[in-house]
Amino acid sequence: MLRGKVLVAQGGGPTAVINESMVGTVIEARKFAGVEQVYGAFHGVQGIVNEDFLDLTRETTHNLELVAKTPCSALGSTRDRPDLAYCQEIFKVLKVHEISTFFYIGGNDSSDTLRIVSEEARKAEYALRCIHIPKTIDNDLVINDHTPGFPSAARFVASAFAGVNLDNMALPGVYVGVVMGRHAGFLTAAAALGRKYDDDGPHLIYLPERPFDLDTFLADVNSAYQRFGRCVVAVSEGIHDAAGEPIAAKLAGDVEKDAHGNVQLSGTGLLADLLTDAIRRRTDIKRVRGDTFGYLQRSFLGCVSDVDQREAREVGEKAVQYAQWGRDDGSVTIHRTGFYSVEFKLSPLEAVAGKTKVMADEFIAGSGTDVTDAFLMYLRPLLGSGMPDVFRLRPNRVPKILKK
Repeated sequence: MLRGKVLVAQGGGPTAVINESMVGTVIEARKFAGVEQVYGAFHGVQGIVNEDFLDLTRETTHNLELVAKTPCSALGSTRDRPDLAYCQEIFKVLKVHEISTFFYIGGNDSSDTLRIVSEEARKAEYALRCIHIPKTIDNDLVINDHTPGFPSAARFVASAFAGVNLDNMALPGVYVGVVMGRHAGFLTAAAALGRKYDDDGPHLIYLPERPFDLDTFLADVNSAYQRFGRCVVAVSEGIHDAAGEPIAAKLAGDVEKDAHGNVQLSGTGLLADLLTDAIRRRTDIKRVRGDTFGYLQRSFLGCVSDVDQREAREVGEKAVQYAQWGRDDGSVTIHRTGFYSVEFKLSPLEAVAGKTKVMADEFIAGSGTDVTDAFLMYLRPLLGSGMPDVFRLRPNRVPKILKK
């Protein structure tokens, strides 16, 4: 049962709807008489160890609702990946501040942090409830049908590629767009939802679920260019060769690494530059352009799925309800029912923590350069209502006289 002081924090990459989850948690928690105060940790677990808390009990409901509709992490976030020693420091702070319930909004690393903190509390015989609230644009949390944050990011990617396709039709050439996704290709695959007509791009889609070969890639691009007179390519930042080496590292040699020792894939145009350079050097195609979507796909204003907003709010509310009426720590998970509706469950932390979901084979076309109708059916209801549409002039051409 909820009692005393409650703490909520946000971790990992921001999303367009993560504040819905935070606000849903805060407002729902404030309804229960046993709750004395609701704190927010500023910059996630880093804020906890620094005792940098905001008292959200004193925030107005009206302002919370305005914040809920604002993209990005209102409490700030962190990329820290706590080990046991770090989690022991987290627990020390939670205990001294008499926190009885800890809600952490984030991905698989965040759920793993909660798992360790929960174990520390049990060892110390301290009454602490730990509830993980799912969030990630990569859509790579196991058990979940999909993850809050992904639908809005997917809506942005689909809309962006629809626009890129129109540009590429007007001024034909090759365009390469690099999309986030180190291990899972869900977000890159969302580019396919931008297609309307048979010759629309992306004509090629490359996902980390399939090994990438540069020679095959160049042949694919050249073939599509010959067929359509142009070529739009969607590429996941996490594409790798058959041995698992990231293509960005393989082609560049000297690459930046993040705090966890991973090759830095996001926030750099490296992969797009390397691939477009290879196309220019090794084909006869002259007009080649490349972009890296980078942070744009995470917190883009005005491109939010209403389905995503609603579900992000609900997972925050359900987390509080599980803490109030349940007895177990866990992760709130989303399960699809029917053509499109969802139900929520509380899954064990150890079932979610530190694990990564990738796209199922049934979602990837046999060639490995496209998605199947099954994926399109999976994603379409998540994008919400009011997706932008495009139209073309009909080809009622006038007969030539001089150029017969």
